[in-house]
Amino acid sequence: MINSKLQQSLNEASEIVGITWPLYSFVTSNPLVGFEKNHFSEAVNQAETLFGARSFPEVSLYRQALQNNEIQESEVANLLKENGFEITPSESLKQMEIETVTAKRNHDSNLDRIVSKWLAAFMDEGLAEWEMPNKSDGFYNSWRKLAKYDSEIKVRNTNEIPSTAAEALESLLKDCSQEENLAIFKHHLAALPGWTGYIKHRNENHTAWHKEYPITLLDYLAVRLFIAKQLGVAFLPNNTSSREQLKTVALRLLWLKAWEASWQKQMANTLEKNNIKLKSKISNKQIPDAQFALCIDTRSESMRRHIENVGNYETFGYAGFFGIAMDYKNENDGLVRKSCPPILGSAYIVSEIPQKSKTEQAEKFAKKIQMKNFNEYFFRRLKNMLPSAFGYVEGSGIFYGFSLVGRTLFSGYNYRKINLKATDYEGIYQPKINKCSEENHEHLDIPLDEKVAIVKGAFDLTGWKTFAPVVLFVGHGSHTANNPFGSSLDCGACAASPGRHNARMFAKLANLEDVRKTLMEKYAIEIPPDTVFIGAEHNTTTDEIVIFDADIPNIQNKALQKIKANLAKAQENATAERLNNTKKSISQAQRNANNWSETRPEWGLAKNSSFLIAPRSLTKNLNLDGRYFLHSYNWEQDLEGAALEAIMQGPMVVTQWINSHYYFSTVDNETFGGGSKITHNITGKYGVVQGNGGDLKTGLPLESVKQSDTEMYHQPLRLSVIIQAPIENIENILNKNENLKSLMNNEWIYLMVMDPKDCNRIKRYSKGMIWNPVLSFDVNTKKDEVLNKVEVATAV
Repeated sequence: MINSKLQQSLNEASEIVGITWPLYSFVTSNPLVGFEKNHFSEAVNQAETLFGARSFPEVSLYRQALQNNEIQESEVANLLKENGFEITPSESLKQMEIETVTAKRNHDSNLDRIVSKWLAAFMDEGLAEWEMPNKSDGFYNSWRKLAKYDSEIKVRNTNEIPSTAAEALESLLKDCSQEENLAIFKHHLAALPGWTGYIKHRNENHTAWHKEYPITLLDYLAVRLFIAKQLGVAFLPNNTSSREQLKTVALRLLWLKAWEASWQKQMANTLEKNNIKLKSKISNKQIPDAQFALCIDTRSESMRRHIENVGNYETFGYAGFFGIAMDYKNENDGLVRKSCPPILGSAYIVSEIPQKSKTEQAEKFAKKIQMKNFNEYFFRRLKNMLPSAFGYVEGSGIFYGFSLVGRTLFSGYNYRKINLKATDYEGIYQPKINKCSEENHEHLDIPLDEKVAIVKGAFDLTGWKTFAPVVLFVGHGSHTANNPFGSSLDCGACAASPGRHNARMFAKLANLEDVRKTLMEKYAIEIPPDTVFIGAEHNTTTDEIVIFDADIPNIQNKALQKIKANLAKAQENATAERLNNTKKSISQAQRNANNWSETRPEWGLAKNSSFLIAPRSLTKNLNLDGRYFLHSYNWEQDLEGAALEAIMQGPMVVTQWINSHYYFSTVDNETFGGGSKITHNITGKYGVVQGNGGDLKTGLPLESVKQSDTEMYHQPLRLSVIIQAPIENIENILNKNENLKSLMNNEWIYLMVMDPKDCNRIKRYSKGMIWNPVLSFDVNTKKDEVLNKVEVATAV
């Protein structure tokens, strides 16, 4: 056991490392999550020192934003003056260019290379044909037995290395103070944040690989520091920063704030004007022909608008795991993966069972999958085993050549051919929910009150009151080819899994007679007997919505056929808008989805900058350009604020993670992003490195955030949250949740309130519960005049 002082230093140092998620569940998260207790400006200064990272946009991005009128020059001028800079915005730009802050990674590259080599060998998850020996003994013990064979480490005998990781650290640091130990640990954990973040992921998420082949940050530090000593590398190098650099950092922060303030004023102006228009319209609300609940994802914003435009349809925004804290067991490969936000523990496991009338089909399907898995395993062995590899390449070259030509020239056709069988699996099986238990997944059915709570939660959080004959819960997923980061395009609320499983499970629960009966008897929520809930999935690459309707009663068949026809129109309109192509836009989207050489099949959540928690009516008919997360909410049905508190604690925090992930991947793609896809190399099935080694990449590829090497696509802004609710409701929630208040006070999130008790003026939160209008007094005065006229007209 390590002594208590070293353990305390290790625990504190480990907080600086964010989690690196594996490629197969690439969750977008804040890489500086360990610094969120600090103010944003302090956190990024520490990140610059520890990681050698840039924390603010390059000057060229500020210039582009200024030229595109995304930054108002007056905002920059005011902030410069308020902060004691007696220079013009133009002069400040020139000063930042001259005094460029050079990010320096103050780590030994040779040491990084050697340690990365050992980590890659140990942490492999089945890609390598020949495993590192003794992995079940743990990383330190396995490395210790093999270190003498590494000529770079210069160890002649295993006995020269302490027998445990704890002994090694205590020996290496025996002359250091606790303060020095903390600094050393931080420095060496930050040297390879990708690898240390993945070690942290394995430990904190108790993965099967960690249980079988354990590795801890203690092991990592013991190995790294021992190798450093052997190489003669100082445990803690000197760090220096100049006053000019600090001055430039201050200017960059001011320009970022000016950009964000300009965007917030644009948002406030748009929303307040639209609210005035809505006030002037009087309409009798009819029950729609169908209702759609889509994820709050920014890509759903466009889809919702196009769905509403093709029929008498109503849409809601709800986090795409649909309130089911679940893991999902895929019958195709037997793997169990998380399908709810990473901040939630999984209470349930959802598996698949054959539909009552489809037992025979299920048996045939299972045999087909079994044969497919065997063939894949067989050919993989042929390719990778030394005796057969060369013969396999020679013999199969012609076949793969034709395959590559077909996938390149006819990618759209191939996609359509594959997509014909997109619902085969869901057409045979139905989801089954059980309590999440390591001992027994099959016999722990969940009680009725929990099923009711899941369904009721959706209606409470979204302010849903009346029900159409057909209600579709639409998860989302992406379809891309040859894309290691493909899971990053799936549903963030489902831990980077497709949302179809949650959507199907929710629909099944909402269709249960005993659930509906309880909702009526206990909560007066009446769902008409002919209302049918159906699961569906929005493919965000092609904008197709696939409906899983195999076991839907005939009562709604005619309505469903009309919905499918209208969704095809919505797909055509959405792809035409997104791809700026009015002719054959669907074909182009399908080609992008299945083209193995396409570096950017879709933009994902790029451009995200705001989270709106309000009724749909506030944004209906507005083209928000995919910049908003939209969560439906009605404060008048949530007078105690319980639903809003749940939204702020869950979806708001998750969207801040997503926003931070995109922000840091944009401002320093080399340190926080994924680098260029051109030089990606997959390692161990779980991560990518650039070239032939080095650190694991932790963020999004360059192609996912930039239009080109010099032109931005994603605007790196911190998240602006707008809530339509009385200010006192939000103050009560913040006073009860210090973690939420801390995110606001430390400026990781901007919070704005559209107060319905104050003419829906939008005010921005400042530390100390201070609320200031986002728009000027004159604008709001004019708005009040218009509102008064509207109210008089309405009364008449």
